[in-house]
Amino acid sequence: MKAILLIDLINEIVHPDGKLAKRGYPQFIKNNHTFENLQKLIKKARAKKLPIIHIKVSFSAGHKEAPANSPLFGLVKKFDALKLNTWATEFHEAIDVQDDDVIIIKHRVSAVYGTQLLPILNALDIDHVYIAGVATDLAVQSTSRELHDRDFKVTIIEDCCAAASEDDHKFTVSTINKIAEITKVDSINF
Repeated sequence: MKAILLIDLINEIVHPDGKLAKRGYPQFIKNNHTFENLQKLIKKARAKKLPIIHIKVSFSAGHKEAPANSPLFGLVKKFDALKLNTWATEFHEAIDVQDDDVIIIKHRVSAVYGTQLLPILNALDIDHVYIAGVATDLAVQSTSRELHDRDFKVTIIEDCCAAASEDDHKFTVSTINKIAEITKVDSINF
């Protein structure tokens, strides 16, 4: 069975007013029509009644879950970003989130480490995941690698992913194809 994983499509990262917007994600999304592609993907998945799993990085007050030795998450704590239950960690309005979708909170780059993702995939009898989201070179890549190593078939929908730069995105896609199928939303026929 197949499932769609949508990673870190939250305001803090992908909205122009988010604290992480200056890294380049909103501009990449605008330039590459990523939201429009994601909307096509979600519509196709809903038409086939595939499970949609939304995953977001977020932290409680004080960022207690943030790893102290991480350069990436050290900045999150410094700028008081990605606070759970705030506008920052709500899914962007362009993303259709329904009540019966699964929502997972993560505290690391990977959507697998320390989350309920694996038990949910196993309970739903999922063996093939389609991955989209932000950032291609971080969460998408690390999640893809971990799921591959746990014997899932992994497909990355390249035009439904975004990175801080075109170079980051292209380099990741060119290397991750060794462990994942790379496709575009218009080519998907679930």
